[in-house]
Amino acid sequence: MEVLLETVALFCLKLAYETEGSSPILRDDLVMGDYEREVFGLLVRRGDVEGIQTKVAMCLNLALEAVGGVDTVLGRELYRLAADFNSARTLDQLEHPLIALKDYLKDIQ
Repeated sequence: MEVLLETVALFCLKLAYETEGSSPILRDDLVMGDYEREVFGLLVRRGDVEGIQTKVAMCLNLALEAVGGVDTVLGRELYRLAADFNSARTLDQLEHPLIALKDYLKDIQ
């Protein structure tokens, strides 16, 4: 799950900060410091669903802003997927909404 969480964060930060013609954001980039696999791994080992959701929400808010907010087609879908993710109460319940977020963010890159 840690890799999946890191991937969602990476795609969000790419949407928010990567510009055409600039160097791509990679997993070892400084902007990924708070969203590294190890950070998520610690939260997963603790079973801290709220902590995971909070950390992912920070990235999703940046991505939502980057696509124009909830008043755009992309934004509405991202907001809906984020709401599904935030409604999970256990680690097991996070997996399917997280995969949907990853796939959507990858598609809109």
